[in-house]
Amino acid sequence: MNIRRVRFDHPDAVKLNDEVQAEYDLRYGDGGDATVLDALDFDPPRGVYLIAYDEHDRPVATGGWRRQDENGQGNEDGDAELKRMFVVDGMRGRGLARRMLTALEEDARTAGRVRMVLETGTKQPEAIALYASSGYEPCTKFGYYRHHEDSLCYAKRL
Repeated sequence: MNIRRVRFDHPDAVKLNDEVQAEYDLRYGDGGDATVLDALDFDPPRGVYLIAYDEHDRPVATGGWRRQDENGQGNEDGDAELKRMFVVDGMRGRGLARRMLTALEEDARTAGRVRMVLETGTKQPEAIALYASSGYEPCTKFGYYRHHEDSLCYAKRL
């Protein structure tokens, strides 16, 4: 696997984002994640966006973090918010999500962020298991979905 930094509006990032939105719609039936994201949110030093490519240079996994500070939506100063973690069907179960998560945590730590936070949902048991086994613990809900029943929020000190 080759993990590369890309912009959030890179064609491969757009392709994988479309796939993750379709996955969210399949699981939740609500058209996908309505959280507003801007490509600039992931430009260093405010964040980073990564794509993992296979040996044939196909994009197979993605994830990013964006800087968050106290904002009235439950974030705290020093937060790095994990976004768009996704592994394409057919490549799951190979440790790609864990490798991507580790790379994102290291990048956020290097950027001076002190806590990685994320929001996932009750219908994503694979994600919940990954985060729990990686040291994430439930935290105060934050962000767009903080009032939604299916929303789960986790945090980990970096």
